[in-house]
Amino acid sequence: MSDNTAGASGASSMGWRTPLIVILAGCAISLITFGPRSATGLFMQPVSEANGWGRDVFALAFAVQNLLWGLGQPIAGAVADRFGTLRVLCGGALLYAAGLVLMVYSTTPLTFNITVGVMIGFGLSGCSFNLVVAALGKLVPEDMRSLAFGAGTAAGSFGQFLFAPLGAGLIAGYGWPFALFVFAAAVLLVLPFSLALATAPASTTPVQGADAPQSLKHALSEAFAHRSYVLLVLGFFTCGFQLAFITAHLPAYLVDRGLSVQVGGWVIATIGLFNIVGSLTAGWAGNRMPKRYILAFLYFMRAASIAIFISVPLSTTTALLFAVSTGLTWLSTVPPTSGLVALMFGTRWLAMLFGFAFFSHQVGGFLGVWLGGLAFEMTGSYNLVWILSIAFGVASAIINLPIVEEPVKRQSASAMSASGASS
Repeated sequence: MSDNTAGASGASSMGWRTPLIVILAGCAISLITFGPRSATGLFMQPVSEANGWGRDVFALAFAVQNLLWGLGQPIAGAVADRFGTLRVLCGGALLYAAGLVLMVYSTTPLTFNITVGVMIGFGLSGCSFNLVVAALGKLVPEDMRSLAFGAGTAAGSFGQFLFAPLGAGLIAGYGWPFALFVFAAAVLLVLPFSLALATAPASTTPVQGADAPQSLKHALSEAFAHRSYVLLVLGFFTCGFQLAFITAHLPAYLVDRGLSVQVGGWVIATIGLFNIVGSLTAGWAGNRMPKRYILAFLYFMRAASIAIFISVPLSTTTALLFAVSTGLTWLSTVPPTSGLVALMFGTRWLAMLFGFAFFSHQVGGFLGVWLGGLAFEMTGSYNLVWILSIAFGVASAIINLPIVEEPVKRQSASAMSASGASS
């Protein structure tokens, strides 16, 4: 049975959960979970002022969130791969919503790091678009997989487009605590949508071919001994560094340079809006051209966009143009990255293996947010981190070019069993 046949067979046996319904539910979860998180930068100034903190305190908590989101991702992915997606999505959503509510009552750096960093970070690892992408890879036929990845990623960006101006409006009209309560209520909507993305436990899922039975330990050793996977993971670091820095610090950067907080909200929203185009285009192109070339192009164009942005006089127009160019490359790296993981290793351990790639992404995110806050407090400027963002973008464009796009050569299940018995 081929991968494509297996996917089509699985889709036809899911009753009411047709591929379209699965994709739409996945898009809804991506929108809901990524929206509040993408608006985090809007809370930096009001929360810091309310508690008498410097920006480094908020930046550190947000950096911890990025790191723990990444650290929890392969764990959540392995649990979802082994026991099914539903419980992981629901548990992550409940933890995420609780972190948003308790953020209001966190008046010391320690409690703020626990709610914003630990609770929301681990909550995101269980219910964000990473789990959605992996579930789509298992539930959607192969010929629809790349486009489904793009749609799921684009929906997260639409959440950014909706929640950034919503957050700015709620903060201005009702205060930042009320905005967080609204965001928490929205996250709870993940619970009903997650029913459509339920996957069967691994032990009850018949798989053949590239997805032949394989232990977690063997999957990890195989992936990290694979040069192309290692290059993919290293390149994804840059994506996290750039995105997290821009999400957390760009609104404050614009206000520092004389623009209004509303402009900051619309800039973040515009990034999300245009990433819908970028992500769908990347998903569409992933079935038609080498994914490594797509990734190299995206990283290089993002680096070029940043270089131009910091070199020209800042105005509302240039900020919005930067938002357009950045949005087109924002999360567009996710469809080709997840597609390459599925191509190389199959979908059996897709959530976990993409989770390790995302951990690299979030290590970059941790450093981008933390260094941004540290650099500003020490120098009063973000120039150093902007320059690092450009350098990392060029490096990742080069790193992705040698990736080999073909399934890993794997022993049959019987051969692996015999090998294990002999050892």
